Amino acid sequence: MDMLRAPIRKEGTSHRPPAPFSKLSRKVTGQRRIRLFLDSNVLTGGILSPWGLDKATLWLCAAKVCRLVLAEVVRDEVEENLLLHAERLPALDADQLIEDYRHLIKLTNPEIVPYPDKDLVRLNWHLIRHAADVPVLLSAVASKPDWLLTHNTKHFTNAVAQRTSLRIATPAEFFRALSALFR
Repeated sequence: MDMLRAPIRKEGTSHRPPAPFSKLSRKVTGQRRIRLFLDSNVLTGGILSPWGLDKATLWLCAAKVCRLVLAEVVRDEVEENLLLHAERLPALDADQLIEDYRHLIKLTNPEIVPYPDKDLVRLNWHLIRHAADVPVLLSAVASKPDWLLTHNTKHFTNAVAQRTSLRIATPAEFFRALSALFR
């Protein structure tokens, strides 16, 4: 997995957009960007799909309309899934997939959320019924995003949203809410 991250960030460099770009996006909208915490299924779907709402979500982040909030636990799962997917592709396609992922990370300049403490994970298993989702959920809680987008509505339920005060939705629900702003 380190092979995916290593070339993206050179030692001593920053990947923040230049100040004028950040100021320009605020000037145009008058507000800060919507912060989207993406679960691995949305991020992976957006990378692998030729089109769809997962891809559109990534476009919003790449265009700096929204801010990608990326948990290390999600990033590691996505990178593992991409490597598994790449193994089944011809070499050139696999290389392109990895390069496209690197480019996406560079374009989106995500806000990185560190792994939650193991003790904190152990103490909060009651928040969500699937143990593997606890670190993801705790990362989202710690980052306080505007939206947590996932297709995993079996585990990331309305009850979980209420317990954590997170706005949890599928990409389709997010885009319906977003489109309501333009009516």
